[in-house]
Amino acid sequence: MVGKNIVVVGGGTGNHTTLSGLKGLGCDLTAVVAMSDDGGSSGRLRDELGQLPPGDLRQCLVALAADDHSSALMRQLFTYRFNAGNGLSGHSFGNLFLTALTEITGNTATAIEEAPQILRISGRVLPVTLSKTTLIAHLVDGSRLIGESSIDQRQD
Repeated sequence: MVGKNIVVVGGGTGNHTTLSGLKGLGCDLTAVVAMSDDGGSSGRLRDELGQLPPGDLRQCLVALAADDHSSALMRQLFTYRFNAGNGLSGHSFGNLFLTALTEITGNTATAIEEAPQILRISGRVLPVTLSKTTLIAHLVDGSRLIGESSIDQRQD
């Protein structure tokens, strides 16, 4: 696969798994990341701070980080999830980091350009959009499910 350009498109978990598997094959990797997450830590940051959800971006950045010791520690830090604390519980450090980086740089696009330098990733991570996005599923019975978290949790 040496010299191949590969683009993966999707959300955080699927892209993370795919990128992790391809990273060692010498490919030029690009992740195009969905920006519609509205649940968990990403959803809270989206609702409370009006930012784009960082979770899927974070997972792709972590997958593309270098494999040396300091990068391994950074990957562990970025995936660390607080399990206590008033307001912190449920948030991942990486989501908070990307949110802070967005506020410091002034916008999501600049934060996404800077984060790979900090994490020393190989490859590119591109958001599918820089606009707020909400998934809506129109069901056969005429009803609608609004938000990725509602669609993910639907059971019949």
